[in-house]
Amino acid sequence: MRKFLVILILLCSFIPSVNAQKRDIVLYKQNWDKQKIFFGYYLGFNRKDFKITYKTANTYINVTPSTGFNVGLIADLRLHKNLSLRLEPGLSSNTKQLAFTSIPGGPKDSIRDVNATYLRIPLLLKINANRLNNFRPYLIGGLSYDYNFSSNQDNPDDNSSGEFRMKKNNFTYELGVGVDFYLPYFIFSPSIRGVFAINNELVRDNDPNSKWTGPIDYFGTRGIFIKFAFH
Repeated sequence: MRKFLVILILLCSFIPSVNAQKRDIVLYKQNWDKQKIFFGYYLGFNRKDFKITYKTANTYINVTPSTGFNVGLIADLRLHKNLSLRLEPGLSSNTKQLAFTSIPGGPKDSIRDVNATYLRIPLLLKINANRLNNFRPYLIGGLSYDYNFSSNQDNPDDNSSGEFRMKKNNFTYELGVGVDFYLPYFIFSPSIRGVFAINNELVRDNDPNSKWTGPIDYFGTRGIFIKFAFH
């Protein structure tokens, strides 16, 4: 009984202090969520490689990814208290190296460097949790049209001349999570996204039996994007 009374007294003394701490929290940007439309920008990094499937056995392409960058703008249309439609046009750049392990010979035959800069136009749904003090987690996902500025799709030369070709027009889907942090002068919103190609991005060699592209069934970008958004 005495232990129970001691615990009860401690709880009674603890609860007012917690409430006092809650009252001391300053809520920033309290009218921000009432806006119908708002704009922002983002910066970030990405790490991409390729999802590759094969038609034949004993074929393997080793992909060496590198870290690239993202930069773009944000336009957000609030549909509901916890739901918004978001457009995030921007640029994404990255370099990857392909090693065709099943092709004998030196780097001239077995190594291809793939440089790609994309104009990405994602249309996304952002599902927000309720705001808790000065932060609010969210889920985000949708589709994107990606234009590859580095594409050599129209180049008549192919891998027999050292040219690995990819398509100009591509589509991806992305899924991610993030948090909105309400700060005194702006909202800082870091997020992490998974990005996955929908279409086959490979442009096949002129020879249908090419030792480079002939064994490939599907070749599409996949990657992790880290974005730091500011509103």
